[in-house]
Amino acid sequence: MYLILIQPTISGGATSSMEVILFDNVKGLGRQGDLVKVSEGHYRNFLKPKNLAEEATPAALKRYEKMKKKAIELAAQKVAEAQELAKKVQEAKITVKAKAGEKDKLFGAVTSQDVSKALENAGFTMDKKHIEIPEPIKSLGAHEVRLKIHPEVVARVNIQIEKI
Repeated sequence: MYLILIQPTISGGATSSMEVILFDNVKGLGRQGDLVKVSEGHYRNFLKPKNLAEEATPAALKRYEKMKKKAIELAAQKVAEAQELAKKVQEAKITVKAKAGEKDKLFGAVTSQDVSKALENAGFTMDKKHIEIPEPIKSLGAHEVRLKIHPEVVARVNIQIEKI
């Protein structure tokens, strides 16, 4: 005589997956605008409550395509504005006045903050974080600095260092 024991299996259920459109970058999953497959539980418990994703229905895909087109147009407009500003800044004469000693050597160096103030005096507002000085400016004369106006637009500007 054999005794066969049958145990009911308790499974977490077969995890069914679904496609979602990401509204934001999600670490380990994808970038904004990606169409990714996730489990229903992950979508329901994490992505949806935080407004990070939407189920990829035909209507949602259409709506997303419209938003994407608008975003691309807006980005192109911002790049065009940045290029126009770069052209204006490159044409402007930027002068920084600094104390200098013998042989036209400066006391200290010209910093990005000094360049930012000189740009402001010329009518341009530029944060000092967006100004790159390749090597310390420690002498009078013309020097080149780079201005990061936009992630895709960098302007090379000649500045004139003059003695006070």
